[in-house]
Amino acid sequence: MRIGLQMLLGYVLVAILACYLVLTLFIKEVKPMVINVTETMLIDTASLLSSIVSQELNSLDQIKKSHLGAAFDHINDSPFNIEVNGVIKNKMIYRVYITDAKGIVVFDSDKRDEGKDFSRWNDVYLTLNGKYGARISRENIADPTETVMYVAAPIKIDDQLVGVLTVSKPTPNMSKILNKGEKHILIGGGVLIAAALLIGFFIIWWINRSIRKLVNYAQQVSNHEEANLPKLSSPELRLMGRALENMRLKLDGKDYIEKYVHNLAHEIKSPLSSIRAATEILQDNLVKKSINSDNLDEFKQTQQRFLINIERQTERMTLLIERMLQLARLESRVGVNFQTVNMQSIIQQVIESKLADAHLLGIELVVKHNDSIKFKADKFLLIQAISNLLSNALDFTSSGGMIIVDTEITGNLYTLQVIDTGAGIPDFALDHVFERFYSLPRPNRGKSSGLGLAFVKEVAHLHNGNITISNRKDNIKGVVATLTLKIH
Repeated sequence: MRIGLQMLLGYVLVAILACYLVLTLFIKEVKPMVINVTETMLIDTASLLSSIVSQELNSLDQIKKSHLGAAFDHINDSPFNIEVNGVIKNKMIYRVYITDAKGIVVFDSDKRDEGKDFSRWNDVYLTLNGKYGARISRENIADPTETVMYVAAPIKIDDQLVGVLTVSKPTPNMSKILNKGEKHILIGGGVLIAAALLIGFFIIWWINRSIRKLVNYAQQVSNHEEANLPKLSSPELRLMGRALENMRLKLDGKDYIEKYVHNLAHEIKSPLSSIRAATEILQDNLVKKSINSDNLDEFKQTQQRFLINIERQTERMTLLIERMLQLARLESRVGVNFQTVNMQSIIQQVIESKLADAHLLGIELVVKHNDSIKFKADKFLLIQAISNLLSNALDFTSSGGMIIVDTEITGNLYTLQVIDTGAGIPDFALDHVFERFYSLPRPNRGKSSGLGLAFVKEVAHLHNGNITISNRKDNIKGVVATLTLKIH
């Protein structure tokens, strides 16, 4: 199971369980709380009415003619219609009855239990014995939900207990309100669970999105593709991303060193073999010269030829090592210095440095456009990169040929093209020209270090640009090198 699905299921279970527990506890607590509140109100009402009766009457025989009896007669004859929170109230639900000191009912607001003996009911019995009297009784034996709450208060005249006043209220009316409130609570709970699920889906999607970025980054690294560490929102994922990036850098550094050592050994092997062969031949000729001094001129010519070969191979090894050091510093971003540069000035500087070589080779060097623009870049690296492109063009262009330098600004891109009229690049070599140590033999001399175009490629990437090399079209011989830089 995917980690995102595991997290989502865990979150959903926790959210549902939490909502269930909260709603269950809340519903279980609401009804007792309502009953307690109702009981408190009945206590206050009973105490108030008993106090009024105690102050108004001299004896309970006068109760029916009292203001209390008249009030209940009037309110029972005057129904009303009031809606309270969706519940219709059309009559008084309070019932009041009064018993004498023996527990006999002498007044009933509903006029149904007068004359009955209530002395054994808890509300009357406990109150007559100086205790708090209250009870909950079923109104209908067949229906356990139809219950009535009774709360009693003593009636005292001249500090003598003469009777008990009981106030009752049926619970079905409360049940209607409780059921409606419970329905609202359940609906709210459902909305709460739905909102929690939506939030959970969003959080899991957000986390999965960051994890997916890391996975794509790791896959790109494993496929040896160019990849940048993505921006991650979570601190833990950022820490993991930095750990992956550090691991990648260390592994790349190890592979980089191994590859460079292998390629360097391979590239240096050829000039060393040439130098060794030349020295062996020179030594052999020296031995022959010591035995026979004839053909001295021929010996000197051979000696000069091999000494020139040794010098060229030594120069090639020196250039190879210097280029490798330059490329290594560039790839490790050591010594990179971005500053505001003038591209027109840089190109003019490189052109002037190559004019002498072009003149000696009989090649015309033409600047078609040299747009003036300034942006942030490393001046030294750009000079080296453009110089490498011009050097390649000079090496492969025959005498009497032409090299054109052209520039163009499109949006936030600066494009430099070096176009020559040489023989072009063989098809088999087009896909390898940017590989390290890959070099084609020059018409006038042997192979180069094979690092010039790799250096140009790294400079282009450092400036968020690109370099492409292709043969000219329309049956025109020559090569077009296009360097694109992003204007900052």
